[in-house]
Formats: sequence, C-alpha cells, structure tokens
Amino acid sequence: MRPYRNPDDYQVVDRFLVELYEPGDRLANWLQPRWEYMHAHSNVDNVDLGSIGIAEDDEGTVVGVVHPEHSPATCYFQLRPGHSHVKPMLFDWAEAHMGGWSHSLQRNMLGLYVDDADSEMQEIAASRGHSRSPDWGEHHARMSLYAPLPDAPLADGFRLQSLADDNDLAKVNRVLWRGFDHEGPPAAGEIPSRARAQRAPNYAKELNIVAAAPDGNYATYAGIWYVPENRVAYVEPVATDPDFRRLGLGKAAVLEALRRSQQLGAEIAWVGSGQKFYLDMGFEIVAHSSIWYSYLDD
Repeated sequence: MRPYRNPDDYQVVDRFLVELYEPGDRLANWLQPRWEYMHAHSNVDNVDLGSIGIAEDDEGTVVGVVHPEHSPATCYFQLRPGHSHVKPMLFDWAEAHMGGWSHSLQRNMLGLYVDDADSEMQEIAASRGHSRSPDWGEHHARMSLYAPLPDAPLADGFRLQSLADDNDLAKVNRVLWRGFDHEGPPAAGEIPSRARAQRAPNYAKELNIVAAAPDGNYATYAGIWYVPENRVAYVEPVATDPDFRRLGLGKAAVLEALRRSQQLGAEIAWVGSGQKFYLDMGFEIVAHSSIWYSYLDD
C-alpha cells in the first residue's frame, strides 16, 4: 500500500478503472467517468486526496484503490480481479486514514461501500465490527444501447439542444441549483464551479443536453460521459427545475443524450440510481452496494 500522489496518480487510477471494466450485468468497480466527475466537481475540495490508498503488486501495477468521493466520512473500494488477498489491506488503509463528519447524521463516522455480491468483503467488514446499514447504499442500473431508442414527445414550446449549441453558464447553474432542490435563488457564486466541471478532460458539450423552456431558461439538464475504450455511456448529472417537472422533459433529454452516445459507439449505458424515472426509461437495476459503518465518537 502507498499513499495517492496528487496530481500524478489521477491518470494512473483513471486508466486502472478503464482496464477493470468488463461488460456484463454487474458493476464491481467504478466506471471511469465517476472518477473524473469526482475531481471536476467542487465538492472534491471537501476531502483530502492524500487519504487515498493505492495497492500495487511487486511490478508496480495497481491492483486496488480505496478512496473517498465528496465526503471524508465514506469511502469506496476498487479491486482488480484475482487479487482478493489485498482486501484486508484496503480495509486497514481505510480504517487508518479515512472517516469524518457526517452532516446527515451529525456524527463522526467511517462508512464503507461494499458490493452486496462480494461476500468476502462483507465478512471482513463484519469481522472488524462494522455494521451494515439497511437504509444507506447505492443502486447501479444498466440499459442496452444495441437497439434504437424510443422517441419521447416534447411539450409544446420546449426544445432540446446541447451545450455545444448554447452554453449559458448562468442558465446551467440555475437549472442544477433548482433541479437539486437547493433553497433560495440560484447562487451566482456557484457559476465558477459549473465552469470547472466543464473543464474535465472528457466533458463533451455535445453530449450534455438541455430542454430550453419558452422563456429561454433551461428546464432540464441531462449529462452523459462517454468512454470509447469501454463503449460505455454514464449518466450524470440529471436535474429538472421544479417548475417544469411532470412534463416528460427529463426523459426526452436523457434519451437524446443516450442517442448521441449510441451514435459514437456506446453499447451500454449505466446510471448510479434505482429511481423509477430511469427504470421506466428502460434501465434495469443489476447491482447494489451497501454502507458498512462504524461511529468514531463512541
């Protein structure tokens, strides 16, 4: 095990995740776009990237990574197949270097996301005194892009366009601020964060679709990340302004973004959600990770 060296190791882990992806009905590790979006999002400033641990074999090949996302309280495991022997080492690193304040629980905790299909990781978590939460976790859903995608009718007066057509950061900020149910007017101070996200290496404006309302504001935002090496599309983020919900705009925008990814060569789409919105569109939940946790202030 060794500590992550920022920024040199960003690309190391990036390529590691691309190598790990295997087409199928499970998602044992993160997709590369989630790692990229993690670093492009301003919330990454809330965590210490130096807390990330990397497991390497004798030849210096990465075989495992343990890391937070946007909160120091929780962490994730990425593991190369055939290297189960490093699992206890990854737990050792997490327990020594991670954990922190949970705003939702108002307590210090260490939360470990563990794949529900990995009984060995679950046994390690339980043996070390961590408890599985029945309420917290993440769904992973997939959708085949081999067949033509259905059309989604658009409400009168609305139009779909990409950010390659019109990239108004104030409008992007407005729809994401309101779409994720933040209170009050959109914070202008968030606009630099929106620009920062668009500077991610693989951010493609033509794959980020908005539904423009009759008044010119963006009513829905649907983002797609495409990984050509894996022929995978990753849906993130998606939000609709509360004033324009229940009009089918989100479905129309996501399907248009997926259609464009399909034209580039995407064969599978993934989303980190189990919401009915995605299931009705054709996604199917195929994996789930639960949080195993311990409180640090007992």
